[in-house]
Amino acid sequence: MATIAAVDEKLHRRIINAWCMYDWANSAFATTIMAALLPPYFSGVAAASLPKAQASSIWGFSLAFSTLLIAFLGPVLGAIADQTGTKKRFLQSFLSVAIVFTALLFLVHEGDWVMAVIFYMLASIGNAGANVFYDSLLPHVARPDEIDQVSTKGYALGYLGGGILLAINLLWYMKPGWFGWMGITDGNSAVRASFLSVAVWWIIFSIPLFRYVKEPKASSATQIVNPIRAGFKRLGETFHQIKRYQQLVKFLIAFWLYEDGIGTIIKMATIYGAEIGIGAGDLAGALLLTQIIGVPFSFIFGWLAKRLGTKKSIYLSLIVYTLISIAGYFMTKAWHFWVLAGAVGLVQGGSQALSRSLFGSMTPKARTAEFYGFYDISSKFAGILGPLLFSATALIFGTSRLGIVSLVVFFVVGAVLLSRVDEQSGIATARAEDALETEAA
Repeated sequence: MATIAAVDEKLHRRIINAWCMYDWANSAFATTIMAALLPPYFSGVAAASLPKAQASSIWGFSLAFSTLLIAFLGPVLGAIADQTGTKKRFLQSFLSVAIVFTALLFLVHEGDWVMAVIFYMLASIGNAGANVFYDSLLPHVARPDEIDQVSTKGYALGYLGGGILLAINLLWYMKPGWFGWMGITDGNSAVRASFLSVAVWWIIFSIPLFRYVKEPKASSATQIVNPIRAGFKRLGETFHQIKRYQQLVKFLIAFWLYEDGIGTIIKMATIYGAEIGIGAGDLAGALLLTQIIGVPFSFIFGWLAKRLGTKKSIYLSLIVYTLISIAGYFMTKAWHFWVLAGAVGLVQGGSQALSRSLFGSMTPKARTAEFYGFYDISSKFAGILGPLLFSATALIFGTSRLGIVSLVVFFVVGAVLLSRVDEQSGIATARAEDALETEAA
């Protein structure tokens, strides 16, 4: 019996590691594409003919449109995936879109800002859609008593993997002469090669998830003639029974608000830095610092969740983000950006990982893809309002400084609403529904 238990535990750890490796794989998109290289490349090369403020605005509005689309698609597709047992299939489909259009960014040259916007929007939609189904697997691979630690481990590996590829990409950018044999002749060709490297990296390190993580079983209501109709029916039932999930709804509203601030800082930091005159090397290097610091501090937040509790650990991160937003208003020099990037590294992974795991703890296993679709709505609406505020401020005032400091509202109000969430009641509701689902099966 002990031997069987040891084998089962070894298999369990392998499944967890395979799931976490997808964070390693897709974080390259977040670091190299979303944060470090594409925004300043868009501003300085693809949209070089446009005024800086206009380039920032176009970038923000394109982010808003793509995230709005996946926000509405997520819950419907999630409900279909839950009903049909196709979470991994949906993940693979969205991932394919993301990888293809990420690779196509290699074709963007000076003046190709329309092409850059279209390719980036489609890659972002693919990435966001894949993340819905990736996150929905968390409650299936992690036991209830380890879900915080598994989620933070995923983020830590994401920081490490994304940081390693970003370091390679920065070396290409800073020393292009060393890599002439790769066709890299200058900084712009290095950046375009970096876009292609993200696609390759993503493919390779997604393999363990598809190999070792099993597809969760479909919902017990499996007599499905039309999966699309069944998905919409399931979604309608969820809305009809929404009172059963009051704590989950409260958390989603709180998460939506504070994630609005976090998401805006992540997505708009480098283009804001470029606007105030910070060089691309400093912008990318500071973001690499964020990755390096994020690895140990993601694990630390997993440890804090055991000691302080998940909600209190999230509060701590929101306090730090509030201070970052205030300090960002006064940023004028490159070293200011480095300091703030380091501060973001302290809390970014922990805040997002613990939010993901807290939501997963309150989610019935038979509805994980559907509910993570709603979770994705919250994070994507956050990705709409923040960039819209940033873009509107840039157009009205000719600078984005007031937009940065306004993010404080999201952190403060989000923390207040989070304090109203009774997570133990939410967890009890989820476990009761799991028990009913088991009986029905």
